Amino acid sequence: MKILDKFYVDGSWIQPEGNELLDVINPANEQICAQVIQGSSVDVDRAVSAASAAFGNWSKASREERIELLQRILKEYTRRQDDIAKAITEEMGAPAWISSSMQAAVGMGLLASDIETLKTFEFSKMRSGAKIVREPVGVCGLITPWNWPMNQIFCKLSPALATGCTVVWKPSEVSPISAQILMEILDASQIPAGVVNMVHGDGPVVGAAIASHPGIDMVSFTGSTRAGIAVAQAAALTVKRVSQELGGKSANIILNDLDKEGFAKAVSSGMQSMSINSGQNCNAPSRMLVPASRMDEAMQVAAATANAIEVADPNSDGMVMGPVVSEPQWNKIQNLIESGIKEGATLAAGGPGRPNGLNQGFYVRPTVFGNVSNDMRIAREEIFGPVLSILPYEDEAEAIQIANDTLYGLSGYVSGANMDKVREIASELRTGMVHLCGAKPDFTMPFGGYKQSGNGRERGPAGFEEYLETKAILGY
Repeated sequence: MKILDKFYVDGSWIQPEGNELLDVINPANEQICAQVIQGSSVDVDRAVSAASAAFGNWSKASREERIELLQRILKEYTRRQDDIAKAITEEMGAPAWISSSMQAAVGMGLLASDIETLKTFEFSKMRSGAKIVREPVGVCGLITPWNWPMNQIFCKLSPALATGCTVVWKPSEVSPISAQILMEILDASQIPAGVVNMVHGDGPVVGAAIASHPGIDMVSFTGSTRAGIAVAQAAALTVKRVSQELGGKSANIILNDLDKEGFAKAVSSGMQSMSINSGQNCNAPSRMLVPASRMDEAMQVAAATANAIEVADPNSDGMVMGPVVSEPQWNKIQNLIESGIKEGATLAAGGPGRPNGLNQGFYVRPTVFGNVSNDMRIAREEIFGPVLSILPYEDEAEAIQIANDTLYGLSGYVSGANMDKVREIASELRTGMVHLCGAKPDFTMPFGGYKQSGNGRERGPAGFEEYLETKAILGY
């Protein structure tokens, strides 16, 4: 069993202030796979002091020096990518094929993309005799979740480093093993002391200390909307910048002009997306909107897709679906599945309890509800599991109204035969992203949401902007 009892501060592995250890549970077998020491506000103070001291030199580093560091990190990350993948499977239950081809790979992809962005990013320009300068915001507190550990940290870390900021990072206490390996990667990359510091701990203690710390100039947080509100409230006391990527309840509108084959493909793809990472994705297309006249057709296809998904130990061969991350998460999903049944939705596939033959581990049955109304809990709340809700609409205007009738606005999906109509509907959705007809993610495109899905953007040039202040030098 791994004991993670050191923090990385000022270029060294140091002994924390306290000695409280938290068990890390492997969700596939419910066994303790590691223990991680919990930090305190004192540990955050030490990390902030180191980051503040390092900011003077790092903020003045040249573009070439920053590129060289990011390239060293990329080289070392590539060398340790398999270690990262194995850690993610162990700590949060992602199947081996996802941990390798998606979870670990996305960190490398984001870092490589940001290196290319940095090569041409415009940090200054002249306008009307004045010089407009983009300068690093300062010391940045990064608070990341467990569901896509490498994606979430590299959405923040590489743009922070590229723009000249220094960092205090709190990874999720649920997924600390991969975080520890990443800090080993940074250390081996000869990152200057104090530029990146890591403190393990929970949100109410370490996260709150980061959000409220007067020595931190910006907080970038990814997690639940509830926790994001607490971060913003704590940060408001020192008027620091806050960037947040929070929850989602994204609509997947499937239009009536699709023929039977195209409709089935869109429905099946939507359900398959709900099984990726066991549905633990903030931008999951969890509300599928279909013409009322085709509800039975949609339920039949979605149910067949769900029933064909193999749920198994995450170390199994093949494209299986693994467990959800923890017992509290499993209980939340079960509660919401029960609520869907009680509120009168049609259970087309799956349902409460574990899949047959899996009596240990936090496994969930891929579940499909049809005839869902938008006032049901399963249509309003972020389930964060492999649960699809299919809602009927009478016409496109109602589909748009239902899609926008949510507290969230992270992503959206539209599929249809007429691209002009698809584009028109996309323009009406109040979301930070819209995927048309199965379009794939792009590391250079802005990622973020409207409404209670957060503020600010990550990835590409828009992600760099979050870590920069603007200075106007008049009469230049």
